[in-house]
Amino acid sequence: MHPAACSEGRPATAPGHGPEASMTTTDWRCPLCDGPTRLVDGVPPPRRYRRCAVCDLISLDPTQRPTPAEEKAEYDLHENDPEDPRYRKWLSRLVDPMLEGVTAPHRALDYGSGPGPAIAPMLTERGHQAVNYDPFFAPDRTVLDARYDLIFCSETAEHFFDSAAEFERLFAMLEPGGKLGVMTQLHMPDTDFATWRYRLQPSHVVFYSPETIAWIAQAHGVTLDLRAPDVAIFSERSFCE
Repeated sequence: MHPAACSEGRPATAPGHGPEASMTTTDWRCPLCDGPTRLVDGVPPPRRYRRCAVCDLISLDPTQRPTPAEEKAEYDLHENDPEDPRYRKWLSRLVDPMLEGVTAPHRALDYGSGPGPAIAPMLTERGHQAVNYDPFFAPDRTVLDARYDLIFCSETAEHFFDSAAEFERLFAMLEPGGKLGVMTQLHMPDTDFATWRYRLQPSHVVFYSPETIAWIAQAHGVTLDLRAPDVAIFSERSFCE
């Protein structure tokens, strides 16, 4: 299975299907930092994207976001087997660096766990306590009221309609000294955005660059460890002291 198809889930909050309906291209600001945006040239119609002049996030026209039914239909096509060693090996690119220097037991959350969650069993096998949240496949919202030492967000951040609110929620759920691990493919200076396979997936509505990830770390006062072009680990500063 190609890694791009191994989505662990979508935004953890279903809101996002309302206010954007009244937005127009002229008042379309960045959903992460509220900065001004400019049209991304060269993308075939009808899709329209704009790039933030402040944090470098690229976002889809809010009026073109998928409905919940369209999202669910796409996620139902994913064939993520929690026992598949190839899938686990791919996820270990996030799990292993997140667990460096961490001794069991710790409380962990897989935020946007998807139809075939594998991160939670990978953690419990190592002595940690792990729970899942996904609005379609694990919709128990009570887990969002707790706090966690480790939060995993694998192939989920690109689905965020309201990136600012989602990252606020994620960092608010971290215990002091906790870690947030995000896996999402970043657009790089040499990325041909118009033909990029990651852009072509219908439920992908926002795209981050290394500059965007650095902006998130600075905005939330955390330390950033960019392990790979698609693996970012944010740590509360006390975790590193």
